[in-house]
Amino acid sequence: MNKKIFYTKPSITELEVSYAKDAVETGWGDSCYDYIHRFEDAFKSHLSASYAIATSSATGALHMGLHASGISSGDEVILADTNWIASVSPIVNLGARPVFVDIKADTWCLDPSKVEEAITSKTKAILAVHLYGNLCDMDALNSIGLKYSIPVVEDSAEAIGSIYNGKKAGTIGSFGTFSFHGSKTITTGEGGMFVTDDKKIYEKVLTLSNHGRTPGERKQFWASEIGFKYKISNVQAAIGLGQVERIDKLIERKIKILKTYKERLSFIEGLSLNPEPESGRNGAWMPTAVFSKELNIKRENLLKNFKSKNIDARVFFWPLSSLDMFKDKPENLNSWDIPQRAINLPSYHDMSEDEIKKVCDVIIKLVDRT
Repeated sequence: MNKKIFYTKPSITELEVSYAKDAVETGWGDSCYDYIHRFEDAFKSHLSASYAIATSSATGALHMGLHASGISSGDEVILADTNWIASVSPIVNLGARPVFVDIKADTWCLDPSKVEEAITSKTKAILAVHLYGNLCDMDALNSIGLKYSIPVVEDSAEAIGSIYNGKKAGTIGSFGTFSFHGSKTITTGEGGMFVTDDKKIYEKVLTLSNHGRTPGERKQFWASEIGFKYKISNVQAAIGLGQVERIDKLIERKIKILKTYKERLSFIEGLSLNPEPESGRNGAWMPTAVFSKELNIKRENLLKNFKSKNIDARVFFWPLSSLDMFKDKPENLNSWDIPQRAINLPSYHDMSEDEIKKVCDVIIKLVDRT
């Protein structure tokens, strides 16, 4: 049996290990937040953002950000039908209604024209999810948000390293959220980050993140409102700090892997991989191949062929409206069609050129048989 090619693995060095060891040995008592603060400072510096709050997950960061933005029962939040469940669960948990609209065929991200069509008097936010490192059309979305006085928020869980018109993903809307799950470009195992340039929303989320205790409150254990418990641990933050100190190289490696896939597969007509923005950069978190209808290559056949070569591959996200808890919206044509003929490709940092070639060979042989 061939050595397994995993679709993702983290890149952990002695730097992260040494920081985690130090956090375990010394990061208690008065020092229990030291690495958390260093991690937050390093990450916001990387983004050139004003404020950052480390969290236990991107989902928690999004939950608090939406809550701080006033999203509550009866409100509507517009988002793309093609997303992971983590993008919609905070909306539902706040009692609001998700409004699923279609994606663009080329970026696989939120279609601004569909967004404007979906706006009602109940719309209270537009959630822009940068899928697989691809970027939403933030200029168009922000214009819509400004026109209707609706905040545009960024789920940048998959977009570390992506840049749009000179701005890094997560710093273009009202606030941004990031994921440090073990599959992401940088990791803390589980973890996330809330970022914003808005002091008011930052202070609100900071209070919410600590069980509703206002920073500077003198009375011990006094909460001013019902909040959440979405803190990251000092040990996780220590790992995260090491990752951020290596972040440029980690991003560069992801971009290189995507570039190599594109070079090896460029001769195949009807095959699309993650697009580059006209002015910016795709952080290339998850190289993804979408096959034209004419090629007639389906998801199940892709998975079967990759598995036969001991290669991990992931399916393109199912349309959220197809899940049992929501009502089907097959009129979102791209969201319902593209996942049937697409696949996520392996892209861990230490992936060798030979392993990339083996992945490409599976695709090339499939195309040759059609």
